[in-house]
Amino acid sequence: MSEEALLIAAVEEPAGSAGALKGAARKSALSLVDVARAYRTGSGMLQVLKDASLDLAAGEMVALVAPSGAGKSTLLHVAGLLEAPDSGDVLIGGEAASRLSDNARTALRRTHIGFVYQFHHLLPEFSALENVMLPQMIAGLGRKEAARRTMELFKYLRVDQRATHRPSELSGGEQQRVAIARAVANAPRLLLADEPTGNLDPKTADHVFSALRTLVRESGLAALIATHNYALAAEMDRTVTIEDGAIVPARIG
Repeated sequence: MSEEALLIAAVEEPAGSAGALKGAARKSALSLVDVARAYRTGSGMLQVLKDASLDLAAGEMVALVAPSGAGKSTLLHVAGLLEAPDSGDVLIGGEAASRLSDNARTALRRTHIGFVYQFHHLLPEFSALENVMLPQMIAGLGRKEAARRTMELFKYLRVDQRATHRPSELSGGEQQRVAIARAVANAPRLLLADEPTGNLDPKTADHVFSALRTLVRESGLAALIATHNYALAAEMDRTVTIEDGAIVPARIG
């Protein structure tokens, strides 16, 4: 089996999981509709997002490039249902989500959204294998199947030899590859990433990005990736930025 086929097999939807990507739900993974978000500061209200709209289709990879302080983290938090917008709405797979209860948003995040940050946030007391198995088991997968799927992901991401090691025993690149495996293990329909290759050496970064691109193209996963790497952004389907609180196309190069 080719590496690409191995990877897709590893992230196929577990039988019976609520996160299945089927039918019309696959057509639009994320829609932000006239989203506004402001924060109260000592000097008054700081408007970060204003009438921000974005549509991200299944199978699409979009780069988000913007200077520090422009609102990239706020945008990712709102898109990932970690923060509610002050106005506007967030649709995940066509379902209006931002006004759901806390429990409903948590359930939607767990089954439909994967997160990758610049810092891995792995649980230090568990091995790499256990870190990726845990979210699958919480979602209802058996231990044996969760371990099998995790090892297939690890083989593709070239960390299978480090499966029994704890995060403190892994290099920065290995930790990040484990974090990426954890993010896609439950076959989400949307991946939100903040500088996912920022801590990796160029060779490893190329392989990880290639893996992410294969996921997007073959599984219907959609990805919104915040990055300062313009070469990386140029390889994605399109690039957007934040100007005066709005999401607009970005010109790079």
